[in-house]
Amino acid sequence: MLDTVYHSVFPLVQQKHANKVQFIFRQQIQPWHPSSTLVHEAGAAVLRTSPDKFWEFSSALFEKQTDFFDVSVVNETRNHTYKRLAKIAGGVGADENAVYELLEVSDKPGKDGAMNIGNGVTDDVKLMVKANRLTGVHVTPTVLFNGVVEGGISSSFSKEDWEQWLEKNII
Repeated sequence: MLDTVYHSVFPLVQQKHANKVQFIFRQQIQPWHPSSTLVHEAGAAVLRTSPDKFWEFSSALFEKQTDFFDVSVVNETRNHTYKRLAKIAGGVGADENAVYELLEVSDKPGKDGAMNIGNGVTDDVKLMVKANRLTGVHVTPTVLFNGVVEGGISSSFSKEDWEQWLEKNII
């Protein structure tokens, strides 16, 4: 769905519905895939450092998604995975070092002795999870229209499907 929306639907909306539609990409972590949290943290880091690069980063990440599937990361450290994610961010023009700085988890306890210190986007992830819980999002992708889950839009929607749906629903 991201590929279709990013490459086909955005231009369509700009052309026909420019002041009527806003897309908000809310990340949905899939906790049954441990690396899902890491890739979503990378998205949050890009939003923090280069918000104008978020969609481009997301598209680039989807192109390399299998590099971050369970079997692809099982034998590397968390910080190593973060370095690879930061490199993708750098490849689309975000500040690779700034992204990594937000992602890196220290191997030292916090100043107060805390051992679960998280990283620079831990609070962002907490907000993502809370927002999705409040709207009842459980699966990906889930589309909301005017704040309500729109079950008629599926991941297999083509450009033409989107065009028809938008013409029918955008006043």
